Amino acid sequence: MKRLILAVAIAAAALPGAALAAKPPVYTAPFSQVGAGGYDVVAYFTAGRPVKGDPAFSTDWKGARWQFSSAANLSKFKANPAAYAPQYGGYCAWAVAHDYTAKGDPLQWRIVGGKLYLNYNADIQSQWVKDIPGYIRQGDANWPGVLGK
Repeated sequence: MKRLILAVAIAAAALPGAALAAKPPVYTAPFSQVGAGGYDVVAYFTAGRPVKGDPAFSTDWKGARWQFSSAANLSKFKANPAAYAPQYGGYCAWAVAHDYTAKGDPLQWRIVGGKLYLNYNADIQSQWVKDIPGYIRQGDANWPGVLGK
């Protein structure tokens, strides 16, 4: 058994660093596979506020599990996930604009140009709103390359 553990450790150490550093395309909390912290991403557009999703109404997309507050919202998402999913995979929009990743907080959100953006916290969002068009332009330029950093 010790030899097996040692062999696995050696094999893992031999992998290229970039392969180990790549981040998933959708932010999920550690030990979770749930996108947007379990919030219903369709509700931001329809209810105008964050609404907690229900695991009974869920689907998988881009390696994450997405939860919704109703079957209707689940159906809308399934019909066009890119229209509702947060930009930059739910990573903080301000961080992506600065060429790194940080968690996105589903309670710190904005819809701009019909797209949902999340920020790390209220302080970071207050920085982001000072130049939303510029940060979006820079974030778009950095995405998805920033996932490999």
